[in-house]
Amino acid sequence: MNLTEQIARARRNTLSDALRRAAIRHHGRPVLNVETRVVDPEMHDVDPGVHGEIVHRSAQLLSGYWNKPVETAEAFADGWFHSGDVGYFDEQGYLYIVDRIRDVINTGGVLVASREVEEALFTHPSVSEVAVVGLPDPKWIEAVSAFVVLRPGHEGDAAALIAHARARLAPYKLPKQVLFVDHLPRNTAGKLLKRELRRLHG
Repeated sequence: MNLTEQIARARRNTLSDALRRAAIRHHGRPVLNVETRVVDPEMHDVDPGVHGEIVHRSAQLLSGYWNKPVETAEAFADGWFHSGDVGYFDEQGYLYIVDRIRDVINTGGVLVASREVEEALFTHPSVSEVAVVGLPDPKWIEAVSAFVVLRPGHEGDAAALIAHARARLAPYKLPKQVLFVDHLPRNTAGKLLKRELRRLHG
């Protein structure tokens, strides 16, 4: 796993790791010259299997963002680089990335990883692309909302997609609404812009 802010990789996979990853989607183990932790909001290490923020410390990291002292201070709080990723270690020390912190949805006081919902919906044969975000909701705080681009020749059926996801997700993770769109907003590099979905539909 590489970071723009780090000149070399932070994680490594051996051949056996790669074979294991084919069946279990981990992101490897720490390399020798990079310290990696998964921490709670108070910077305490969390137990294996418990979600937290992934932070790194290494001589390979940049010292700061050019002319951005506030962003630098936030990113390097407590002497660790805060990746903005939610993840966890398993009992064998393998790292799993669950989602971006800003994309985690607070629905009814329970946190839901948008990527997990996306992966469940993407297995439906009618789905070409999908993005899941939390939209403001008076009852749920944020409603799990799926934006779906259909494959050619398929018709939108929100109930069918939710039923499909129900077999793969806990009930509280199910989309409260499915919206069919012609395309998903992306920047010039092709990166999905979930903030635009929140802005346009929030």
